[in-house]
Amino acid sequence: MHPDLPIEKAFRLDEEKKRALKKLGMKTVADLLYHFPVRYGDTSAKRNIGTLAVGEKATVFGKISGLKTSKGFRTKIAMSEARIEDESGSIKAVWFHQPYIAKMIHDGAFVRADGKVSERKGALYLSNPKIETVAKLPTGVGDSLFGAEGVAHALYPVYPESRGITSNWFSHAMQKLFAAKTLDALEDPIPADMLAKYNLPSLKTALIWIHAPQKESDAMAARKRFAFEEVFFIQLEKKKARMAWDKNPAYVIEKNPVEMEEFVSRFPFAPTDAQRRAIESILADFAKGHAMARLLEGDVGSGKTAVAAATAYAIVTTRPYGQKAGALQVAYMAPTEILAKQHFESFIQYFTHLGIQVGLITGTECRKFPSKVNPRSWTHISRAQLLKWVANGEIPILVGTHALIQKSVKFKHLAYAVIDEQHRFGTLQRQKLTRKEGLNPHLLSMTATPIPRTLALTVYGDLDLTLLDELPAGRKPIVTEIVMPTAREKTYEKIRALLAEGRQAYVICPRIDLPDPENEQAIIAKSVKEEAERLKRDVFKKNTIGILHSKMPPAEKERVMDDFKAGKIDILVATSVVEVGVNVPNATVIVIEGAERFGLAQLHQLRGRVIRSSHQAYCFVFAETKSEKTAERLKAFKDAKNGFELAEYDLKLRGAGELAGGKQWGITDVGMEAIKNIKMVEAARTEAAKLLAEDATLSRFPAIAKKLSVRAASEIHFE
Repeated sequence: MHPDLPIEKAFRLDEEKKRALKKLGMKTVADLLYHFPVRYGDTSAKRNIGTLAVGEKATVFGKISGLKTSKGFRTKIAMSEARIEDESGSIKAVWFHQPYIAKMIHDGAFVRADGKVSERKGALYLSNPKIETVAKLPTGVGDSLFGAEGVAHALYPVYPESRGITSNWFSHAMQKLFAAKTLDALEDPIPADMLAKYNLPSLKTALIWIHAPQKESDAMAARKRFAFEEVFFIQLEKKKARMAWDKNPAYVIEKNPVEMEEFVSRFPFAPTDAQRRAIESILADFAKGHAMARLLEGDVGSGKTAVAAATAYAIVTTRPYGQKAGALQVAYMAPTEILAKQHFESFIQYFTHLGIQVGLITGTECRKFPSKVNPRSWTHISRAQLLKWVANGEIPILVGTHALIQKSVKFKHLAYAVIDEQHRFGTLQRQKLTRKEGLNPHLLSMTATPIPRTLALTVYGDLDLTLLDELPAGRKPIVTEIVMPTAREKTYEKIRALLAEGRQAYVICPRIDLPDPENEQAIIAKSVKEEAERLKRDVFKKNTIGILHSKMPPAEKERVMDDFKAGKIDILVATSVVEVGVNVPNATVIVIEGAERFGLAQLHQLRGRVIRSSHQAYCFVFAETKSEKTAERLKAFKDAKNGFELAEYDLKLRGAGELAGGKQWGITDVGMEAIKNIKMVEAARTEAAKLLAEDATLSRFPAIAKKLSVRAASEIHFE
């Protein structure tokens, strides 16, 4: 069976499985082979059903019987029920909201079930257990993973699932592929000398070890090989992209240092040394004659926008080649309307004294500064008029959302593209903004998301890295308190005192609404709407309270934020929609409910919302669970000096797969494992650079060239 064969031709699939495989992004047999187990069960740890106790998580093996669908007596929830029996006893199994389970397995089948033991009316039952039928593997695959009677006695793979397709289906699919000698048709994309250098198994061996390991060390060796492979190919992609980018001619910008210092001296704060170094690095790139590609990474409040404004000044005060009038242009793209409008206001403040026009374009409106009626304010204008002025070069600075990359938006002399919160945009979106006919614009990507060095070296491998590791002078460290349930009222008293002094507060909740009351499996977490009502009714009766969340219409979000900025709202109850970009200097208090539900990087960004002024800021963290792991994480959050330190700790404590959601970086769980290993990342970077230095076209490495082509077509690489 050839690896390039479509899955539909290799297996009989019903419509549900086709949909499930499509959802998982799987099209070919090769995709199946690269669908790796998330973990391995160990049958030596199986429990006898007769010894189970309430609260335990257990793996049991037995025959299943009495399969049926039913509905809860009070809740009317659709569910499946069955009994599982071994030589020591039997136990009931219940699957809430999964009536299809009863149709997937037949009575008398031997099954493996993993689940938590619960109790109802004195009887034990397994609640929503993962269940699979078990069968004997073909001889020679994994040295007979199961015994002759069908009872497992070794490691077994557990695969990521999707509705309509189970881990068990993937197990059987792998058995079929191995038996069909599919592995013999695979070409290893990693050169043999590179595998030997780093003691990595061949592709065929690694696939057997990862899907059917005889021992844990086999699985670990295989995962190490695939982790290296993924990072190696990401590095190749990034380095090839950078080599192509460096060939692009760009505008040469050379500014008088005295003129730049005069602009910077007008900042509303004294620039930090880190900001000055960043501005100097960017100006040096501007003078090189090829397009800059740089990432500016800095904590919330470190002054990235000021760096962007200063370097934008160098652009818009430079004439296009051979012209005595007009200016080069800047495009500034932000991920949300709230953030785009905030940056529009910031740029107005930076450029008001120069009379430079600034435009705003979003999906709902267009604005221009200055207004003819009021030279110190902006006005709404039609989209057609804005596009006309941008196209003829009259508006040198255009701030916007994704609307900036629409085909109708055409610049006359675009020389500089700034992308805020870069990871929220895809590669294609970035290319649409920066790939222009003629001279390419310089590119500055910015992010406040703290990420470990290994991750930055990988996903931003095509960008030069600049860190802003200082905060402006006068900013006091945020006082962070982990609040136990017994201290909640005392904390509210502190907040009431701060509000009485004229300050404002955020209250962050994990949910917008309460979960469905009939959903017994729903996560119980505080909701924005419920908490806003409770706070107004019971806690802050004398204060005005507003709400903000992602499902609100843009116009309503803007109205709420304008009221909050104007001081008409004392407390803003919101979801993590305020994580990025919301800037209200007078808001110096933030309460984070259900803090254990947020990653450390996200908690850090939320906390950064209240470090926008010289007033003392406070972050009160309320946790709903008292586990040792939660306590350790929140202590790290409290003690961390900056986001970079916290990101490294998050990587170490939680594991790469959980870090800020590995999926957002476009890296698989196996690839994220490599991010914990700086030596592996640096080795992959070194090998990728060496390979391209020897053969930039990869003509001598056809297997590598093919793999890169397949990755590009399937969009596995970072987006």
